[in-house]
Amino acid sequence: MVADDTGRTPEGTADRAQGPRQAWAALPWLVRSAVVWSACLVVVVAGLYLLGKIAVLLAPLAIALAVTIFLTALLDPVQLALRRLRLPAAAAALLTVLLLLGVLFGVGALVWNLTANQFSELSQELGQGLSRTRDFVTSTLPVSDQQLDRLLDQARQGFGQSSLDPVSSARTAAEVVGSVLLALVLLFFLLKDGRSMWHWTLSRMTGPNRSVTAEAGRVGWRTLGAYSRGTMMIAAIDAIGIGLALVVLRVPLAFPLALITFFGGFVPIIGATVAGAVAVLVALAAKGPVIALLVLAAVIAVQQAEGNILEPLIMKRQVRLHPAVILVAVTAGTLIAGIAGAFVSVPITAVVWRIIDTVQQHRHPATPAPQAPPR
Repeated sequence: MVADDTGRTPEGTADRAQGPRQAWAALPWLVRSAVVWSACLVVVVAGLYLLGKIAVLLAPLAIALAVTIFLTALLDPVQLALRRLRLPAAAAALLTVLLLLGVLFGVGALVWNLTANQFSELSQELGQGLSRTRDFVTSTLPVSDQQLDRLLDQARQGFGQSSLDPVSSARTAAEVVGSVLLALVLLFFLLKDGRSMWHWTLSRMTGPNRSVTAEAGRVGWRTLGAYSRGTMMIAAIDAIGIGLALVVLRVPLAFPLALITFFGGFVPIIGATVAGAVAVLVALAAKGPVIALLVLAAVIAVQQAEGNILEPLIMKRQVRLHPAVILVAVTAGTLIAGIAGAFVSVPITAVVWRIIDTVQQHRHPATPAPQAPPR
C-alpha cells in the first residue's frame, strides 16, 4: 500500500471522508428532516429580517413604493377605461392621477368642514370613556389604582413615548412630503408605462421560466387589484353601517367615528377592533353603559356580516387568507414598520402566497384522474 506525502493511505482518507456521511445516514429520518427544515427556516427568517431592516432604513422610499403599487392596482381599471376612449397613455395616466387628487382634496375639505371642531370633543369624550372604564375595572376586578397606573406607565414606556423634538418633527414632515411627491410621480409612470415595463422584463427571459413568470405576475397583479378594491369597499361598508348605528343611537361625533372606522378597515381584524373600541368608549362617555352595549352589539353585527357574507362575495376565494395568517402578518408588519407596516403586510402576504402557489402548480401539475377501464 502506497502512502501519500502526509503519510496517510488513500483508504484512511476515504474512511475519514465517509465518516460524516455514515453518521448522517445513521440518523433517523425524522431527525434529518427536522435538521434540514430548521436550517431552511433559519435562512428564510434571516432573509426576511434583513429585508425588513433594509426597508426600515429606507422607510420613505419603501412606503412610497408600497403606496404607489397599491394605488396603481386600485386605479388601473380607471386608466384602462380612459384608454378605451382612445386617449394616449400619458393623457390617461395624467387624468387618472388628477382624478385621484381631486377626490382626495374634495373628501379632505368635506371632512375638515364637518369635523374640524369635533376632533377636540372626540379626545375629551375618549378621556371620559377611559375614566369610566378605569372606575369599572378598579371596582369590579382585584386591581388597585396604583397597580393600574403602573401598568399604564409600562405600556407608555413600551410604546416609546417621549417629548417632541422640533428637529426630528421637521425631518419627519419633510420625509412625508417627499414620499407623497415621489409616490405621485411613480404612480404616473406606472400607469403610463407599467405594462410596457413588464413586457420588457419578460422579453429578457427565455425558456420555461418565462411562461411561469408571466403567469405568476398576472396572478399577483390580479390579486393585488382585487384586494385593494375589495378592501376599500369593505371599509366603506363598515363605516356606513357603524355610522348609521351611531346616528340611530344618537351618539355624538358619529361622522368622525365612521371616518376612523373607514381607515381602520384597511388593517384587517385589528383595525376594525380598535375602531369599534373607540366608538364604544365614546358612547360610554356620552350616553352611558346601556347605549355603549348597544353600540358594541352593532359593531359586532356589522363585523360579523362583513366577515361572513360581504368579504367572501367581494374579496373572492383567491384573495382570502386565514385569520391566523392575517394576525401574524399584521403583527409582523407593525413590529417592523409601525402603522405603515400594518397597512401593507396583508396585501404583500396575499400576493406572495398566490405567486408561490402559481409557481408550485407549474412545477407540479396536477395528475389527471384515472379513467375507468373500458367495458
